[in-house]
Amino acid sequence: MKVLIIEDEPLAVKKLTRLLNEADPTLRIIGTAGSITGSVEWLEANEPPDLIFMDIELSDGQSFEIFRRTRVNSPVIFVTSYDEFALQAFKVNSVDYLLKPVQREDLEAAINKFRELKMQYVREANPISASIESLLLTLTGGSNPAAPAKEYRNRFLVKHLQKYVSVDVSDIAYFWSEGRFNFFKNKTGQKYLVEYTMDEIESMLDPRDWFRVSRQFIVSVPAVHEIHPFFNNRLKLHLKPQEPEEVTVSRERVADFKVWLGK
Repeated sequence: MKVLIIEDEPLAVKKLTRLLNEADPTLRIIGTAGSITGSVEWLEANEPPDLIFMDIELSDGQSFEIFRRTRVNSPVIFVTSYDEFALQAFKVNSVDYLLKPVQREDLEAAINKFRELKMQYVREANPISASIESLLLTLTGGSNPAAPAKEYRNRFLVKHLQKYVSVDVSDIAYFWSEGRFNFFKNKTGQKYLVEYTMDEIESMLDPRDWFRVSRQFIVSVPAVHEIHPFFNNRLKLHLKPQEPEEVTVSRERVADFKVWLGK
């Protein structure tokens, strides 16, 4: 696997190179760059690497500028000392977001995550595999691949102040559960009781716009305000409007969450 390192500190490049060799000896570092300008020049002059390890604060600015100046066709693992850029990172080609000082086990987990996502993409992009899956669906009585696309919920009818109101799904920020009851907040922060289970709500929503980060929360893209690395390889979210309780993405759902948010 061919790797490009974008990092402006020579000692950091040396340390990351050592950790990469320890984590996966099959990796081959084919280039390094220490600035936005140098990175753009390298990417435009060479074939895309399989994976890029990228710091955020470079000698001539933040590395997000690279994505504005040229096309980046490779997935990226960000390696930085700052956690406040995680949301921006997930909106580009980010596979993972590692905080310095990088630990070998975290690096190995990030590489494994990249390999798993790559294998998933290959399976989905393989027409033979897709044909086999369609055949299996037919043989097992599954859904018809030619069936019309599923229609998703456009609005919810809820009770509010002794009357019923219709709320468009586009005006809802997120859903959450409190004990036996489920609620949603609209984008202005108004709370409504909704008479469906979380599983039912999840099935009613377009998965391109909504993601169930845990058993308690289903969030929309605009509601995700901040993302922070959390212990045990989880993520902690801050929502808008402000969340009623702590929101975390379980480690099993982190990879899918990043893919969803980056689409």
